[in-house]
Amino acid sequence: MSVAFRRESDEEHLEPSFSIPLPPGPNIVTPRGLELIKARVAEWTVIVAESSDEEAKKRARRDLDYWNTRLSTARVADPPEPGVAGIGSRVTFRLNGKQRVIDIVGHDEAEPDEGRVAFAAPLAKAMIGAEADETVDFGESEIEVMSVTP
Repeated sequence: MSVAFRRESDEEHLEPSFSIPLPPGPNIVTPRGLELIKARVAEWTVIVAESSDEEAKKRARRDLDYWNTRLSTARVADPPEPGVAGIGSRVTFRLNGKQRVIDIVGHDEAEPDEGRVAFAAPLAKAMIGAEADETVDFGESEIEVMSVTP
């Protein structure tokens, strides 16, 4: 039978719209990360309200749904113990002879080029729980943790 006689609408043949995938695992954030998520919800709420184009509004709703989900599932990390690397810590370290500084943060706050690394990233995972003057394994390299500050 011809497709023209079977389908009820053209909607079933449109490309499906997918949600923005959520990072796996818990949504642990820093206090700064929580504020950033709240700002994104506010931003996308305005965009949805002001959008007159239906396609643009649909895309904006998808983003708003993502940020609302991130807000509803966000859990602010307990402050790390003094001197121990954890979510919310700034860690100064040496890797392969090069000194670097990173902040360990939640997924949505991560900006590796700015030195903010998600807690689930291999580099951050290797350092969580480490203290100053400690050396930790990182694949075939070692990380020399020089200092840890909140």
